[in-house]
Amino acid sequence: MAVLNQLTSQQAIDLENQYGAHNYHPLPVVLTKGEGVYVWDVEGKKYYDFLSAYSAVNQGHCHPKIVEAMIAQAQQLTLTSRAFYNDMLGKYEKFACEYFGFDKLLPMNTGAEAVETALKICRKWAYEVKGIKENDAEIIVCENNFHGRTTTIISFSNDPVARENFGPFTNGFIKIEYDNLQALETALQDNPNVAGFLVEPIQGEAGVYVPSEGYLSKAKALCEKYNVLFIADEVQTGIARTGQLLAVNHENVKPDVLILGKALSGGAYPVSAVLADNQVMNVIKPGNHGSTFGGNPIAAAVAIAALTVVQDEELAANAETLGQLFRSELETYIQTSSIATLVRGKGLLNAVVIDEDENSDTAWNICLALRDNGLLAKPTHGNIIRFAPPLVMDKTQLLDCVSIIIKTLKQFEK
Repeated sequence: MAVLNQLTSQQAIDLENQYGAHNYHPLPVVLTKGEGVYVWDVEGKKYYDFLSAYSAVNQGHCHPKIVEAMIAQAQQLTLTSRAFYNDMLGKYEKFACEYFGFDKLLPMNTGAEAVETALKICRKWAYEVKGIKENDAEIIVCENNFHGRTTTIISFSNDPVARENFGPFTNGFIKIEYDNLQALETALQDNPNVAGFLVEPIQGEAGVYVPSEGYLSKAKALCEKYNVLFIADEVQTGIARTGQLLAVNHENVKPDVLILGKALSGGAYPVSAVLADNQVMNVIKPGNHGSTFGGNPIAAAVAIAALTVVQDEELAANAETLGQLFRSELETYIQTSSIATLVRGKGLLNAVVIDEDENSDTAWNICLALRDNGLLAKPTHGNIIRFAPPLVMDKTQLLDCVSIIIKTLKQFEK
């Protein structure tokens, strides 16, 4: 380990390039330490983190209460598998069910695993409760979605990079336009085989697209009308990121199936979950689904601590207040900008659209300049930069970051 700690940034990058699969294109910065809203590279330079590991680190890097819970449990018991009970899982399930208002929780590890779990629950419910003929169930999804990269999930993606040369794909999905209630009702009408509607309350990876006000509540009403499960993928938008505990809470929607991950552990450990009430979750029987690590004692302890931090530190309210300030400050600048055309988002999940097409490298170059100026962010879809800092950020830090962002954008003004 001492040898590894002596690596330069370039040496660390070279090692990954030589020995790691090239399935990511990281910003060229090599991080070695994190605390709160800050990270440090191996040369000791300090940065504001404005990505939060894709909203996994909502509670800030290495939050002491989460780390303490993880260490304490790791010294006691790490893994039993689900072949046996452990004394932490039930505590976590009770805590999380009461926290989010559901009857039952099915524990998994990653966001993609949780999405796959929700799809299986939905299909089984379709056959055993709704009465759809086996193998005929269909699930409605939205164009430009991002729910993960497993074979089934990319089957209903329209991202060519995620799909090319990975077929044949899984059937049983209907794609409609996001934020289009008429398209949803059309897909539901005269199709008794529809079992569920899987949707992101805000499309994060697509560029932080916020739907029209009322879209989620009206979509939920349509699902109820046609006896279809409303499945909310809150892996990225949940756990206080958008200014509410869940993004669906902005419209007082309770999903039939809730998918969580990322910040469920504060970024300390892979933890994901699917929550539903008994009439849905009770279709799952022993042997139907599982994971060796799902529901392990460390995950349970970490998730309880992570959710407690969100509540105790009022991170949803902080995200709401700082998010409004962030967009207000950027909107003022954008009015006279020739390079940035739009800022959008909710809470502290925001994006700035750059006045270039998706094939341009301008947004990437802006992120390189942001890095040089002490702030880390990453483009999505070529010309959109996502800004999502840890929710423990304070007003002074946020305004400092806004100054860095504006200063950097000015370097690219035409």
